[in-house]
Amino acid sequence: MIENKIVTGILSYGMSGRVFHAPFIEVHPQFHFHAIVERTKKVAQELYPQVMSYDSVEELLADDAIECIIVNTPNDTHVAFAAQALKAGKHVLIEKPFAPTVEEAHYLFQLADEQGKLIMPFHNRRYDSDFLALKKIIDEELVGRPIELHLRFDRYKPEIGAKVFKETIRPAAGILYDLGSHLLDQAISLFGRPKSISKVKNTYRVNSLVDDYGMLMLNYASGVNVYITTSLSVVNPQASFVLHGTKGSFIKKRCDVQEAQLIAGMFPNDPAYGLEDPADAGELAIAVEQSQVEYFTIPAIAGNYMALFDEVYESIRLNKPYFVKRDHIIWQLQVLEPSK
Repeated sequence: MIENKIVTGILSYGMSGRVFHAPFIEVHPQFHFHAIVERTKKVAQELYPQVMSYDSVEELLADDAIECIIVNTPNDTHVAFAAQALKAGKHVLIEKPFAPTVEEAHYLFQLADEQGKLIMPFHNRRYDSDFLALKKIIDEELVGRPIELHLRFDRYKPEIGAKVFKETIRPAAGILYDLGSHLLDQAISLFGRPKSISKVKNTYRVNSLVDDYGMLMLNYASGVNVYITTSLSVVNPQASFVLHGTKGSFIKKRCDVQEAQLIAGMFPNDPAYGLEDPADAGELAIAVEQSQVEYFTIPAIAGNYMALFDEVYESIRLNKPYFVKRDHIIWQLQVLEPSK
């Protein structure tokens, strides 16, 4: 019995649909996984026998039973499909990047208001275990007043990937839109809108058509300086979070296990889900006196992408403000959007 569950459809069963969406709406008690678009291979029913598989987005949007649509298609299609879903009377959960430009983001927010529906950005990495540990350190002022924060997303992928929308020149292509948007959202969630920014992007892989290296420097009125770096050419990935403050430092490597667990087939209601290896605990150094430093290990907080779907439910059913604010998206795109 569906009762008051949010009947949900997913626009694609590629990697993101299979890993970041379907398992959650399948086991979340307030969602019903109703339908998905599979243009060629029909495989979703192997894991989800109840799901309806449509051949096209248009067919799925015509299903009156569906209340919420997850837009997880290629980056340059987000705006068009989100607009179609809103006009079809559906709430929308939309993957990053929300839109290629500030203008298009404003259009989607305005359209959602006109239709009386919600459009909600899917920024699940606010619930990474390593980022939750960093946030706890900042919230509890364990390093004093933050001075400098480095956020990194390093990978080593020297070959051109098979995903055409990520590797060809088109709106919202390139590593800053792809991986940089995660880190930028994390920085904005911690400190808000930067006072000033500097941006560098470049291409290093042979035959690459898009930026595969990006660096952002964000300066805040509070005095904190945030450095965001993402690259596809790092053989030895560095610590993902390095924070220095007036009283201490915190270092944490990227070790959230959720993506790997989901790829391996674990469902998010498994007791082991989101629990990282205790050996990957963060390192906290605090100055006790001028010449004395004490060192601590900071146990991981369990990663919890399910919390995002809790937020979606509470926004749709309980009218709770969604945790990613509209201003957050506009500020993000003001940084990411190419200069005109």
